[in-house]
Amino acid sequence: MEWLGLYNYWVVVVLMMVGFYIVIAQGNLVKKIVGLNIFQTSVFIFFISLAKLDGGTAPVYVEGVTDYSNPLPHVLILTAIVVGVALTAMGLALVVRVHELYGSIEEDEIHEQDGKH
Repeated sequence: MEWLGLYNYWVVVVLMMVGFYIVIAQGNLVKKIVGLNIFQTSVFIFFISLAKLDGGTAPVYVEGVTDYSNPLPHVLILTAIVVGVALTAMGLALVVRVHELYGSIEEDEIHEQDGKH
């Protein structure tokens, strides 16, 4: 049952596949953005899991503690979260603009309307 000890990596794989499936299977542009966010979250969990050190603590000086977790991945992921929120806002703004132009956010209807021109 050693593979159960790596449950965080199983969560990463499941979230990544769910997000990837939503991006591929859904025609709704908002749902695609949600799928990308789920996929992105799995990458965040993956990097944070890599930074965890067994028996390590936060990098704050405490007497008697010699093992510290590396704070760099956490800082990078914090930056990635901010960038991800900004990109999600940009994507949703583009979806609003697409809806204004085509009257729909369904991918098939947009392609159908493009075929008429």
